[in-house]
Amino acid sequence: MTPEIAMVLAILVIAIVLFASEKLRVDVISMMVLLSLLLLGLVDTEEAFSGFSSPAVITVWAIYIVSAGLFRTGVADFIGQRILSVAGSREPRLIGTIMLTVGSMSAFMNNIGATAVLLPAVSSIARRTRLSISKLLIPLSFGSLLGGVTTLIGTPPNLLVSNALLAAGLTPFGLFDYTPMGLIIMLSGILYMVTIGRHLLPERQATVDLTESYRVRDYLTEVRVLPESPLVGKTAAESQFGRDYDLTIVGRIRDQDRMADPEKQQSWRLAMRRDDRVQEGDVLIVRGSLNTILKIKKSQGLEIVPDVELGDAELTTDEILIAEVIIPTRSELAGKTLRELAFRDRYNVTVLALWRHGEPLRSKLANQPLEFADVLLVQGRRDRINLLRTDPNFLLLEPVALETRRTHKAPVALVVFAIMLGSVILGWLHISAAAVLAAVLMVLTRCLTMEEAYESVEWKSVFLIAGMLPMGIAMEKTGTAQFLADQIIAAVGGLGPQMIMIGLFILTTIITEFMSNAAAAVLVAPIAISTAVSLGANPHAFVMGVGIAASNSFLFPIGHQANVLVFGPGGYKFFDFTKVGLPLTLLIWLLLILFLPIFWPLY
Repeated sequence: MTPEIAMVLAILVIAIVLFASEKLRVDVISMMVLLSLLLLGLVDTEEAFSGFSSPAVITVWAIYIVSAGLFRTGVADFIGQRILSVAGSREPRLIGTIMLTVGSMSAFMNNIGATAVLLPAVSSIARRTRLSISKLLIPLSFGSLLGGVTTLIGTPPNLLVSNALLAAGLTPFGLFDYTPMGLIIMLSGILYMVTIGRHLLPERQATVDLTESYRVRDYLTEVRVLPESPLVGKTAAESQFGRDYDLTIVGRIRDQDRMADPEKQQSWRLAMRRDDRVQEGDVLIVRGSLNTILKIKKSQGLEIVPDVELGDAELTTDEILIAEVIIPTRSELAGKTLRELAFRDRYNVTVLALWRHGEPLRSKLANQPLEFADVLLVQGRRDRINLLRTDPNFLLLEPVALETRRTHKAPVALVVFAIMLGSVILGWLHISAAAVLAAVLMVLTRCLTMEEAYESVEWKSVFLIAGMLPMGIAMEKTGTAQFLADQIIAAVGGLGPQMIMIGLFILTTIITEFMSNAAAAVLVAPIAISTAVSLGANPHAFVMGVGIAASNSFLFPIGHQANVLVFGPGGYKFFDFTKVGLPLTLLIWLLLILFLPIFWPLY
């Protein structure tokens, strides 16, 4: 073992330990790996930072933007509805349907593209079913990888090992030569995820809804004003809801029939002005205790509107925003209550919730003395929210963007996505170039804004893969990958061709977690061919096993771009993939041992 190989292996082991400890962010660790390789001279400067210009990294951030375009135009919701209509809301059926859908797509298109089209749809499904998104995104990624091994064009390693056979003067694989073995692996993998794997998945909710994160949702109720209500003809201040019942009228909907139509939201008003008077038939959005509303609804002539769920999208229009404001150390408001400050009259915004010491406070807000570092969730007109930016008593965080669906742009988004997939399938463009083209077209066609495009990119995932790609370069450049290959062949070489083939599976699986699966296939396929020939065995069996093992990237998020794609949105930790992926990896090895010799005899 040379000093360079020893250093590469040491950096690799230390990185895995740091990933396991979770004391540092994964993107910080990946940058440390990059710098270590550079400072120790294992890679040069250009190689160290090549990850940021790598087609893999470019594909990842561009796909995030394309997915955002599909989400903003409602395409994702439509696909999600179709999946829900088939699978229902039960977790096992949902996981199975999602994996079968993405696997079928992945058989004839790029794994990342298949994951990308369903990523926003699965996010939509998680919201609709109230399932943790982390229960669905790893199955989505794994399903795309499992589906890719079912055809020759499903994933690059399949093509590359076939080309290695051709270069060695042997017959290459046909389009469906992988299908028998691939279907067994895909269906077995789906069955594993539905029965065992789903119990190993973490339960984390990556919520982006401020009203949900503050748990305001349960405290916002819609009530209809009946003809006999004493509120009719009164303003919000005259109603004395705040003083008598600790209830706040957040807004009013006068034309409820138009509420569900985003294109006509200007025809109804959420925020009530000081002189606005309640009318019979108005639907009031009230914040406060539901028990209190139930107690006073008869005396106040109110009728609770059933089955209404309110969130950011329902509390905002083009003119009404939700935002977070912090009480800074210099604020004169500290120590005073919202009632003492006459906060609503003074600033013309409504406080929906207050965040203090990591917990949201929602009841009796008017009597809560404000403290330094308190975070207020406020709702008001755009101009009033913007005025808080210039007030020294507040530190305004960015207003929450209204999550709209530009459904009239859905056909455009579908055309853009079809252009991306078509150019890849027909071989006109590499997936990275096609993804960037589609991302730019999404912005140019106004399927989403440039700000939304930037916000949609999971930069932690981008830096994670960009920082770890130089490790693959170092492993190949220093001979570390070949060293590992030699060690495995030496360890099992005397145990017969089947054990040697298992050793090649293990080697390919290890390498593909730190190099691209294409690089792993290119590296190990010639070794597999020469080993098989020297043993008098069938090279096709060895090479097909290597091709499938190269797509066996289930252990770490850095193993494949599809894993990286779901890593951030799913709120995953580094070894969440290992917990679910290790048993799946062992299962695939077992299936290869049992079934591969049936379809491709060793001799």
